[in-house]
Amino acid sequence: PHPYPKIVRDFQSVIGREARGQMMSTVGRLPDYAVACVGGGSNAIGLFYEFIKDSSVKLLGVEAAGLGVETGKHAATLTAGEVGVLHGSMSYLLQDEHGQVTEAHSISAGLDYPGVGPEHSWLRDSGRAEYVSVTDSEALEGFELMCRAEGIIPALETAHAIYYLTKLAPTLSRDQIILMGFSGRGDKDMQTVAEALGVEI
Repeated sequence: PHPYPKIVRDFQSVIGREARGQMMSTVGRLPDYAVACVGGGSNAIGLFYEFIKDSSVKLLGVEAAGLGVETGKHAATLTAGEVGVLHGSMSYLLQDEHGQVTEAHSISAGLDYPGVGPEHSWLRDSGRAEYVSVTDSEALEGFELMCRAEGIIPALETAHAIYYLTKLAPTLSRDQIILMGFSGRGDKDMQTVAEALGVEI
């Protein structure tokens, strides 16, 4: 409940302020897209908040589809959840027909949450932001791509957004710019990734 979502947003908004400044200093304009992974949504709202009033910037959140939204084993609250109350806030969440919160699933611990911050719910309902979902296996593809292409081990949370960029970028012209929030590094996820890929470390 208020004021906690606002506190989180305001503290995390340094992400968007720094990103905006870096965009202006390096390319001289705002991005066409601001993309971030979304679990509870703190990192994403930190990035998005700075651009909410800029209608030229499309806001795109990437949720965890887990084993597939159709399986029920996912954490895609904004793309497949319903409005309910969790932790004193009304927002989208995963729940059964009685309003009881159901278990979420994601290969990423940071996205494995059955609710989302209320500001993301507002962004979704107002149409200001769009939310999509990426499965565990797709996130692993994003993880491997970043490792091979850049030598950077991303967090599994971030890997969801990375994978979605491989679908988004080919649909855009070469002069369009995507700003992606790289929410964390993947040292913490090495055991999970190794087990998922059948590799011993």
